[in-house]
Amino acid sequence: MKILFQGDSITDAGRDKRNYHDLGAGYPKFAAQHIREAFPETDFEFINFGISGNRTCQLFDRLYTDGIAFEPDIISILIGINDVWHRHGSGQIATTDLQVETNYRAILERLKKETNAKIVMLAPFLLDDEAKEDWRGEVDRIIAIVRKLADEFADVYIPLDEHFAEALKTQPEPKFYSGDGVHPNDQGRAFIGKLYADAVRPLIEAAK
Repeated sequence: MKILFQGDSITDAGRDKRNYHDLGAGYPKFAAQHIREAFPETDFEFINFGISGNRTCQLFDRLYTDGIAFEPDIISILIGINDVWHRHGSGQIATTDLQVETNYRAILERLKKETNAKIVMLAPFLLDDEAKEDWRGEVDRIIAIVRKLADEFADVYIPLDEHFAEALKTQPEPKFYSGDGVHPNDQGRAFIGKLYADAVRPLIEAAK
């Protein structure tokens, strides 16, 4: 079974881009560990094509070469936070909410048309960080767009922002999962990886 991870730096997480089987230090590594442990008799191929800094438009541009061409059984997408980040001083042309939705819809339509892959969509998230407090409304709008598209296209939807908010209720340190509110640390990566493995388990069982 071929599982392909797509997204930005949260997926990239320092992977060796010369080797797409290198999962980096992020949530794909933790997810793969849990999945292999849960299904020891299944032959898995895990692929990571996350690229740090990517927005929805860049993911669309490379969707064929870094996704469709590999004919994955499951493709996972976590994208959107850079579409907000680049509105705040990156020097690049900002992406509007409408453009984000248009780009993401085009990605999903191509996946539905050109692959037989099950689609897993992970919602962007924003954790506690003083410097990004004014991002909250924008991130909430992007999450709403992702949720709406997931209702239409996804086989699995993982509302990471909600999961983190609930988990932080039992953590005394607000930065337990991320130092800058966007990039998860090891605790955050492991948290997402476990959520992911649990969420895709029914897809794997159904394919056996």
